[in-house]
Amino acid sequence: MRDDHTTGPAQDEATLGRIETEIALLMRLGEATRRATGTAEHRVLDRAAYVILRHLDSVGPQNVSALAARLNLDGSTVTRQVSALQRDGLIVRTPDPADGRGTVISPTQAGLQRMAAVQAARTRLYGDILAGWTAGDRDTLAELLHRLNGALESRNRRR
Repeated sequence: MRDDHTTGPAQDEATLGRIETEIALLMRLGEATRRATGTAEHRVLDRAAYVILRHLDSVGPQNVSALAARLNLDGSTVTRQVSALQRDGLIVRTPDPADGRGTVISPTQAGLQRMAAVQAARTRLYGDILAGWTAGDRDTLAELLHRLNGALESRNRRR
């Protein structure tokens, strides 16, 4: 049981410890949930492909360097992932209008369809998981996760 009367550095350290534990559990349970979900929609894209296609759908065509920077990944990693997506017909490379020597990556219709299928399946899954939560609680969770991701992204950019 928590001591709600503790204040100052000890309370802050205890709270940060709880956050660390909950994030570790979130990552483990999220992956276990993904693996245990029987629907095929969850498996039509791997995690890396899904994130790349979601980003491209959101911001438009990107070169590999911009994509790597935005996703906080090494350029060679993104190049391998993009090559696999291209091989599967999920993205296309076209000449970069800003620099004819380079290329930009865009999702194909097939890539967008697969991404939408995964997104819809995940939305249904989280709808089921959070069905007992109030709309306000779900909204608060979404906002806090957005803030956490922003803080993580900001920290990674400073490194």
